[in-house]
Amino acid sequence: MELRKKYGIDTGTSTVKIYSHSKDKIYVEKNMIAVREDDRKVVAVGDEAYEMFEKAPSNIHVDSPMAFGMIADIPRMEFVLYTLLNKIEKRYFFGNMIYFAIPMDLSLLEKRAYDTIVNSRRMNKNKIMIVEKPIADAIALGISPETTKGSMIVNIGAQSTEISILADSRVIISKIIPIGGKQMNLAICEEIRHVCQLQIGTRTARRLKVVMGNMSASTEEARKVYGIDSLSGLPREEVISSKIIYAALLKCMTQIGNEVKLFLERTPPQISYEILKEGIHLTGGSTRLPNIHVFLAEYTGYGVSLSELYEQSTVTGLKKIINDKQLQKWAVPMKQRKL
Repeated sequence: MELRKKYGIDTGTSTVKIYSHSKDKIYVEKNMIAVREDDRKVVAVGDEAYEMFEKAPSNIHVDSPMAFGMIADIPRMEFVLYTLLNKIEKRYFFGNMIYFAIPMDLSLLEKRAYDTIVNSRRMNKNKIMIVEKPIADAIALGISPETTKGSMIVNIGAQSTEISILADSRVIISKIIPIGGKQMNLAICEEIRHVCQLQIGTRTARRLKVVMGNMSASTEEARKVYGIDSLSGLPREEVISSKIIYAALLKCMTQIGNEVKLFLERTPPQISYEILKEGIHLTGGSTRLPNIHVFLAEYTGYGVSLSELYEQSTVTGLKKIINDKQLQKWAVPMKQRKL
């Protein structure tokens, strides 16, 4: 019998992905928390909090404790993790062993946020192992970090895109850019406001993206939506064309494409050649957009392979590391202070 239960955690901006070793199952919940502002009482966490998003009364604030792939609100992120872990299983007296996937491109202050959570009152009994997020993605995608001579991974998430290059048994370069699914939703809202003089919410924009979003300009669809007229301030119905959605998404995808091309230009020729042979690996929750890999392949001139793991790519890598002793070397213990 194990003294500590093992978990792999990917604290994404939109969703928290938790792998339970004892149950051999991946749990996915919205990374949201609802807090009543007058007494700071937590009303809901996870999927329950998301159901209140853009519907809650003015005295209840519903938001994610993450921003652009990084921890923005430490106490609330700690509470979300503690609540979701207890929801899966009751914690052991000795605490748990938790494998955290952490982005590479973090400042010292941003890294301290994880350290603060680890040493918090609720989490300090746990033993914490740190895994670099690009390494976890690589293992999930079947790339051996030890043997690869040059691999590029582009993870497009809810609020950020992490571009990484692996070679020589390490991540040689990684960068987070603030473009993801949320920015796509906001771009759709802006485009509809500009073209149709109609204001819609981000949840409506997300539904339009899911239903009509496609990185192929040849597709033509239309959907009715309800919003607020920008001029009169009254509710109005409007038919939205897929061309409007494509124009909004194109702005975001062009920025991602430019960052990928910039990365490739700065990459040493021998590594760039290996990437050209292998192709770019594309993953993340926002890569569900149809033909996104086709667009990036045409834009960059490199082959692009799309992973079907989507938002579960990183947590799948953590799962493999937890279950394979030979992969344990990619997990590094995080030092904890005795409180």
